[in-house]
Amino acid sequence: MLELLYERDGLPELELPEALARLYPGTFGLPEQCVYVNFVQTLDGVVALPDVPRSNRIVADESDADRFVMALLRACADAVVVGSHTLLASPKNRWTAEAAYPELAEELSAFRRSLGHDRDPEVVVFSRVREIESETLGDRLHVRDDLSATIAGLGGRVLCEGGPTLFGSLLVDDLVDELYLTVSPVLAGAGLTLVEGVELLPDRRVSGALEGVRRHGSHLFLHYSLRR
Repeated sequence: MLELLYERDGLPELELPEALARLYPGTFGLPEQCVYVNFVQTLDGVVALPDVPRSNRIVADESDADRFVMALLRACADAVVVGSHTLLASPKNRWTAEAAYPELAEELSAFRRSLGHDRDPEVVVFSRVREIESETLGDRLHVRDDLSATIAGLGGRVLCEGGPTLFGSLLVDDLVDELYLTVSPVLAGAGLTLVEGVELLPDRRVSGALEGVRRHGSHLFLHYSLRR
């Protein structure tokens, strides 16, 4: 499915089942302890269209390859962290690999089990409103309001799927290790951009070191380290 264009030598590597490895050429892996972020953005940098149903799929231009990469990243996660707006915008989302890419649900489940996970990832939502509940997630859902303390207490591989305000807060607190960014070939014109709610430049420089580039059609799949 994906075409490998560039990859840095010496990246962490996890053994993928053959069916998954065929679709993701090169190396796939994450450090055992890390906070990694996954977003898809338009060519003009928009990641979400407020109040628009299925906003993420529109931004992704309905990319199956983007769903597949999302599934791989979720399969590794001990926990998935999201902002309250992101959770409430997708009330039926289970935040699992199998939900993202049901076409290979069995292989994704096997991969997750090979990493030592015997249940779906915990879902942590950051909100000052502690009454948030989800019938879909049940006891997997945890509502928190202290970002740094919660991230430190989670441990393992922690995946953030947005939104952009939460990503901004994570950057300001220097909590992000890896960024996976899909660039979709569409233009939005307006909407929320990758980082919201904080000012970085000129006073705070946050930069990424390119770890990998893949493509599928006109979509680019970029992987950056924010630690190197």
